[in-house]
Amino acid sequence: MTDSPAAGDARTIQLRERLDAVRQRIGRAAAAAGREEDPPRLIVVSKFHPADDVRRLAALGVRDFGENRDQEASAKAEELEALDLTWHFVGQLQSKKSKTVVRYASAVHSVDRSQLVTALERAMAAQRELNGRAALDCFIQVSLEDDAGAHRGGAAPDEVPQLAEQLEAADGLRLAGVMAVAPLEADPDRAFEKLLGISSSLRRDFPGATGISAGMSQDLESAVRFGATHLRIGSDILGSRPAVR
Repeated sequence: MTDSPAAGDARTIQLRERLDAVRQRIGRAAAAAGREEDPPRLIVVSKFHPADDVRRLAALGVRDFGENRDQEASAKAEELEALDLTWHFVGQLQSKKSKTVVRYASAVHSVDRSQLVTALERAMAAQRELNGRAALDCFIQVSLEDDAGAHRGGAAPDEVPQLAEQLEAADGLRLAGVMAVAPLEADPDRAFEKLLGISSSLRRDFPGATGISAGMSQDLESAVRFGATHLRIGSDILGSRPAVR
């Protein structure tokens, strides 16, 4: 384990400024949407960035971090275990990775098929027997593309009810809500309005599924306007992906 980064080092100062700017954007968006008392939860997507950056952000008050590669996420979670952070898996997940994801993740935001639900339920049964961990929050990733997820992943909207029923019945899994990525070059308002409609329909049958995981650096204002409860922000806080050495 490396030593903790200094509180006043240049990278910490940069991250503080970027984090403050994003928090201000979220605050303004929440105020504009009449949501001052119900702001969305900020998840800093730390993929490709080193564990030291997570340490810096944790010292600045960030508790929720998102990752999309199991091997990288698992290593960071193990290295930073003493910080008691909340890890969100936000990328496409292979069913075979379920066994390792449930060791560190509090939530999976990319549940998009029946086979994955089955794999996660099986993995959670083993993990709960081992350490009694809390239920895994599961967001159904919905494709907002016309071609049902060919580009950015996700289940077709008409597949959501079946996945919801399967998640609701699964031991160790909790149906948390829905997740989506606005399609490339699409109007994010239209995309997130569609997601809000899907969420509203879901909540009629599953009242506990209140979560809407939506919004990234480029479209967080639109996501907040249409009810996002979780924002996944990466580049506007951490900057561009570090160069591979």
